[in-house]
Amino acid sequence: MTSGVSSDPVSEFYTQHPYPPPVANLDRARDEWRDEARHRAEFHLIWPGKPYRAELDILVAGCGTWQAAKYAVCRPAARVVGIDVSPASIEHTEKLKQQYGLTNLELQQLSIERIGELERAFDLIVCTGVLHHLADPDAGLRALRSVLKPDGAIYLMVYAPYGRAGVYMLQDYCRRLGIGTSEREINDLVATVAALPQNHPLAMLLRGSRDAQSGDALADALLNPRDQSYTVPQLLDFIERGGLTLGRWYWQAPYLPQCGAVATTPHATRLSGLPSREQYAAMELWRGTMTAHSAVVQRSDASTSAANVSFDDARCVSYVPIRLPWTQLVEERLPAGAAGVLLNRSHQHHDLILMLTAQDKQLFERIDGHRSIAEIADGTARVRARTFFETLWRYDQVVFDASRARTLVR
Repeated sequence: MTSGVSSDPVSEFYTQHPYPPPVANLDRARDEWRDEARHRAEFHLIWPGKPYRAELDILVAGCGTWQAAKYAVCRPAARVVGIDVSPASIEHTEKLKQQYGLTNLELQQLSIERIGELERAFDLIVCTGVLHHLADPDAGLRALRSVLKPDGAIYLMVYAPYGRAGVYMLQDYCRRLGIGTSEREINDLVATVAALPQNHPLAMLLRGSRDAQSGDALADALLNPRDQSYTVPQLLDFIERGGLTLGRWYWQAPYLPQCGAVATTPHATRLSGLPSREQYAAMELWRGTMTAHSAVVQRSDASTSAANVSFDDARCVSYVPIRLPWTQLVEERLPAGAAGVLLNRSHQHHDLILMLTAQDKQLFERIDGHRSIAEIADGTARVRARTFFETLWRYDQVVFDASRARTLVR
């Protein structure tokens, strides 16, 4: 471990209040990721057009107390580097490294802005919940791009403003009262938040969440010394200023007017006729409760793109659908006429469910991660099958291995 961090209020904050809270073990995550289909699904979400490979160079930028260790333990064939400005976070991660014998994990106390000092390049950069805390997020994003391989990708998450309205109201409240980060002040803050009016935006956001009783979580949200959020247009401009482009939203269904309740409204056709970035911006406003944006971002000069899934020509029937690990088929208490209901357990918006006919269910159950759409359809009208699998993809139920599309279809 090496150091390369000057005095910074965010570094000092996370040294005193490490977040997310350290974990004692990563056994559950390790066991879940023993399934090769999970690895293939994650890979092809990011790179649908590239053949799967496990030997990736991964940077976890702003790794916190365990994120880099989780990547290393779940992806033993990968070479993982974790950096963070907080020595406490690095120390907690180092304990997990020793506990699990993670010879594929390297840790450094280093700021994102100085990432070039590593003198290496990465296939995948994971930077979630970090850039919005930097003094100059643009400089941080440019630094990440400088160490991204030509066809690499960044898994990026930043805060979104509308769903965090209650957070920003209480941040202002805490500033006005001069609330500090001592143990007593944080405990008093937890009690005060618990007494919020039930219709307060923050109370509604925290309802049913364990964070409502967590001093560390509330301190991170309400007392962090720096916090910036991005609307969809602001985020897309931010990405482009960094010499990057949006490949896809990590969870794309909430941003698409073809998915969920909005697709049944009188505005559905008008929304679908907008350019993509205007669709995304409109859907953020319609949903109103997005607290963060998670995106797959790539270099603007990349030769392959996460957006290269297309249903505009016959090649799509050679795509191999792979179920995402959060996919769930519900077969009880079904609406009239439905043979099943599909949902993605990681979706935050409960209207994003997909009702299946008996024929749809048969197609879905034939997905094994190896057969193509054409092989799965096997007699089903191909146009209908193509439409169904496009819908599954839009709803974040499947991703596609499209790496053989050009060779399988002439």
